[in-house]
Amino acid sequence: MDTSPSGSEPAAGSLLRQIPAVDELLNRRSLRELEGRVGHRLVVEATRRVLQGLRERISCGSVANVSAEWLEEEILKEAEAVARFSLEPVINATGVILHTNLGRAPLAQEALAHLVQAAAGYSNLEFDLERGERGQRDVHTDRLFGRLLGAERALVVNNNAAAVFLALNTLAEGSEVIVSRGELIEIGGSFRIPDVCVKSGAVLREVGTTNRTRASDYAAAINEQTRVLLRVHPSNFRIVGFTERPSLEELAELAHQHNLLLLEDLGSGCLVDLTPCGVRDELPAGLSLKAGADVVTFSGDKLLGGPQAGILVGKREPLERVRKNPLFRALRVDKLTIAALEATVSLYLQGRLDSIPALRMMRLSKKEIALRAERLAKRISARPGFTAVLRDGESVIGGGSTPGQTLDTSLVAVRHRQHSAAELEETLRRQKPAILGRVEQDEFLVDLRTVGEDQDDKIAEAFEQMPIAD
Repeated sequence: MDTSPSGSEPAAGSLLRQIPAVDELLNRRSLRELEGRVGHRLVVEATRRVLQGLRERISCGSVANVSAEWLEEEILKEAEAVARFSLEPVINATGVILHTNLGRAPLAQEALAHLVQAAAGYSNLEFDLERGERGQRDVHTDRLFGRLLGAERALVVNNNAAAVFLALNTLAEGSEVIVSRGELIEIGGSFRIPDVCVKSGAVLREVGTTNRTRASDYAAAINEQTRVLLRVHPSNFRIVGFTERPSLEELAELAHQHNLLLLEDLGSGCLVDLTPCGVRDELPAGLSLKAGADVVTFSGDKLLGGPQAGILVGKREPLERVRKNPLFRALRVDKLTIAALEATVSLYLQGRLDSIPALRMMRLSKKEIALRAERLAKRISARPGFTAVLRDGESVIGGGSTPGQTLDTSLVAVRHRQHSAAELEETLRRQKPAILGRVEQDEFLVDLRTVGEDQDDKIAEAFEQMPIAD
C-alpha cells in the first residue's frame, strides 16, 4: 500500500470507505490459517488494531490508497507478534557466566528433566507417602542440604533477599542487629542491606568503620536489645588496602557468649571450593556452618548453579522459628523450583560438578575455548567483508559474585569492512535466537565460555547469513 502523501490522493472519506470489513479480511485464506495457529480472538484483535491504525493515518493524510493485500500482511505481522512469547532464549556470547539480565545460571539437564516430570502431573509435594498423610514441601531439599553441608535444617524461599528479610523479621523484629559499616552494601536493582533491615522490623546498629571493623567493636555494641550479629558478603565490590575484618569464628564465639545468633548472608551460594576454577575468597556454605554461624543464607541461581531461590541453612531451632513465621508462606517456592533445586543439589552429592552448566563454564580452560574459537573465526572470515581473529581476553562470573576476579579466555574479534561493530551487534541482537556479545574498540567480541558447544554452529551461520552487504 502506498503510504506517501500525494496531491492527487483521494479524499479521506473515500479512502475510509475503501477499508474492508473485519469479516471480509478474516475470510482471506492466510488469516484463516493464522486463526488455526493462534486462535480467533488474537486474529480479530490484530485486525481491529491494524484497521484503527490505518484510519488514523488516513486522517493525517499520509495514505494514498487502500490495499487488502497490504492489510492482510500487516495483520499477520501483528497477530504473530502478539502470539510470540516475550521471554525467549538467547545465545550468551558475552563471557558473563551469571548474567543477571540474561537469567543467571542455566539449569542442568537433570534439573530440567526433574522439573518437567514434576510439572507434567501430580507429585508428593506436601504428602508423606510412608505415613499416608499431609507432609511438608521442605523435606525434599532439607535432606539434601543436610547431607551436603551438615545443616540441621534447610528452608527455601523465592530469593536471597527474601531469605535475609525473613530471617531478620523472625529473629530480630523490634530488637537490634549489629553489622559492620563496611558491609552495608547496595547490590543490583538498588537493593540495600540497611533498607532490608528496616523493613524487617529489626533495628540496625552500625559498628566499626568502612574499611576496618574488629570483634571488639561488635562486643562494645552488645546490649539487652541485641538479638543478632549480622555478617554480609561484600557481593559485587571489594575494599582493599588498609582493612580489617573479624573472622567468622570470632563472631560466632562472641555471639554465643552472649546468647545471640550469628546470621551470615553469604550471597552467591558457593557450595564447594572453587579455587581450582580460579575463583577465590568464596567461602563454601558448609564452612560457614562449621565456623559457628547459626543461620546462613544464599542464592540458588548464582554460584550454586540452580534456579532462582533463597536458601536458609543452619541450626534447627532458629530455622523452625523462621518456618513458623506467617510470611514464610508468602515467600515460599513452588514445586518447579523445588524440583530443579533438588536435582541440582543431587549433582553436588554425586560429585558431578561438570553437569552443572555454570560450574562447567567456570572450569573451562583457555585452551579448550581457543580450539572452538579458532574454528569459529575461520568460518566467519570465509565470508567476504569479514575478518575474525583470536584475542586474549577475560571472562567474568557476574551475578554479584567474585568482584575483581576474572577468568582467562580466548575471544573471537570480528570486524566488517563496511559496517561498524555496533551495527554487527544490533543485527545479531535482532536475530532469532538473539546473539549477544561485547563491543570494544570497534570489534564485536564473542566469548565462547558462555556458549554451549551445540551453539557454535548457530553463531557461525548467523554471520554467514547476515543480511548486510559484503
